[in-house]
Amino acid sequence: MKTLTTALVLGCLATTSWAEDTWLSIPPSPVMPAAVASGTTEINGIDMYYATYGDDGGTPVLLIHGGLAHGDIWAAQVADLARDHTVIVADTRGHGRSTNDGSTYSYELLSQDYLALLDNLEIDQVHLVGWSDGANIGYSISTTNPDRLASHFAHAGNVTLDGIDPSIETNEVFGAYVGMMAEDYAAMSPTPDGFEAFLGGVAAMWGTEKPGGLSALTSVTVPTLVVQSEHDEAILTEHSQAIADAIPGAELLVLEDVSHFASFQNPDAYTQAIREFIDQ
Repeated sequence: MKTLTTALVLGCLATTSWAEDTWLSIPPSPVMPAAVASGTTEINGIDMYYATYGDDGGTPVLLIHGGLAHGDIWAAQVADLARDHTVIVADTRGHGRSTNDGSTYSYELLSQDYLALLDNLEIDQVHLVGWSDGANIGYSISTTNPDRLASHFAHAGNVTLDGIDPSIETNEVFGAYVGMMAEDYAAMSPTPDGFEAFLGGVAAMWGTEKPGGLSALTSVTVPTLVVQSEHDEAILTEHSQAIADAIPGAELLVLEDVSHFASFQNPDAYTQAIREFIDQ
């Protein structure tokens, strides 16, 4: 399978030392732009937060964040994409401003939530941009409801547990991310003191083998770009390559000089990679 490579280096900062340092920290996201509409809607027993941006008549772009995060981490991407696309973000069940009803976290349940959200918004099909757990939700939708996806930009997802880098448990950058999300959870969640239990529930989902694994992807018909960061703390490159090999017609894009948190570390180039794929 063909491998594509893009250099995530801003021209004015394209020095060796900068490139080496970029993936070792996680800059904060900018402030979200003003939404066209936002609020919560009742879905599958929970109140799910969502917001829409832009007012283009084409296929909307749905951005699904990673585990422990929330829709506002996409601020840089929303500000750019909403200039000529309708963009939708949401907080996954139990994350950010969305509630959970005590249900056990699973990618099947989370994908059902997002499909129900699209139904409530009367949207038939989207370009899905998924990061980490968002990519895993995208893989679930690709295998169960492919008609709902015009394409899938799948960054840093995994479909088997052996695709996870075992060093993630002691990685300092990933630990810093968990700390950042703990602060955001306390500021945003309807249950601000519940982060420890929330983390435990999400971590249990991370440790559960995905149904079907790689073999489930061989029948995927959704145009898919599998995206891997050069210095990803969580996902092994060979696993992303295996996913790209399994999905008919998929390609692997390697993002240079960034980590699992590429959308934070070089948002301009990350958004450009999204554009180059969904606007084909």
